[in-house]
Amino acid sequence: MSKHVLFAVMLLTLGVIGHCAAAQPMIELTIGGSTRSFSRAALLARPDAAEIHVPRDVAYGTSTTYRAVPLADLLDSTRLPADSVLEARATDGFAAQLPMDLVSNRDPATAVAWLAVEDPVKPWPNLPGKSVSAGPFYLVWVGREAASVRSEQWPYQIAKLGTQPSPSTRWPVLAVDPALPATDPVRAGQGLFITQCLACHRLNHAGSADTGPDLNVPMNPVEYFQPAALRRYIRNPASVRDWPGRTMPAFPRDQLSDREIDLIVAYLAYMAQRKVGE
Repeated sequence: MSKHVLFAVMLLTLGVIGHCAAAQPMIELTIGGSTRSFSRAALLARPDAAEIHVPRDVAYGTSTTYRAVPLADLLDSTRLPADSVLEARATDGFAAQLPMDLVSNRDPATAVAWLAVEDPVKPWPNLPGKSVSAGPFYLVWVGREAASVRSEQWPYQIAKLGTQPSPSTRWPVLAVDPALPATDPVRAGQGLFITQCLACHRLNHAGSADTGPDLNVPMNPVEYFQPAALRRYIRNPASVRDWPGRTMPAFPRDQLSDREIDLIVAYLAYMAQRKVGE
């Protein structure tokens, strides 16, 4: 083999190796302004990685088993303000706001967060109705009260995890009037909206998600839906209108009750009177 051919082969080999290294899935974790990145291989090789069984997997709708790392271990018990959240940003624009006391919990008597990592040797199946899996990184829950963790708090295809101030502090235009009584149902609706809706939608241009439309500007859903149709749409969008690109899922009653839908609608109606400049 000539020197020129050998050199070309070496360059091609290095290029292939470099491409494989660059293609290694990574997840970025930002805690208090300090950022670390973890490759899939590094997470799978961690000594705290374990096989866990999820009896009721929200994304797949069945029982599943994963190789996963305790999320609290990745957070490294960092001391953070009590009202801060962990924002989970997915590759499709989904952005869940996860309370720090929830994601940092280690007590299996409640609910414990694990970062499931897709093993390339044993790839996960495609999600129901989709052409992709939940991987390479998916936040799942185990423990006696795992079923109480809401559906939007099971983000999959995660690209970034990062601490942020509470949503109402970060985006004041989401907040109700401070003079509103603490027991007003609209306040409960605000909390539900942040957990269930802000993961896909923005409101008053506030939020990190890029999946669904803004729900207050230019128009709020209460301005173009009849009340019964809006509640039905939130429960199961396909029962009102459907199209090939629809991404909004249905919410079974064990994930979002009729009363909770009423509270979200009450918050939307309230915020329709508090629009920001378009």
